[in-house]
Amino acid sequence: MRDLTMSEIGFVSGAGDDCSGGSGGDSSGNTYGGISDPASVGNEIISFYEGLVAATSYMIERVAKAL
Repeated sequence: MRDLTMSEIGFVSGAGDDCSGGSGGDSSGNTYGGISDPASVGNEIISFYEGLVAATSYMIERVAKAL
């Protein structure tokens, strides 16, 4: 068994030769679905969910008062 070259690693990972991570830990060009900071994805999902809950609660309250 042999070690993979950097080009082979790119193809296996699905990035081809376009991985923009660079050397020295610079991963500014890599994104996760257009988001360069994957840690913020969870916070954005929570904010979206809380917005849906608030909107649903408001609608239920308005319907209840109308009856």
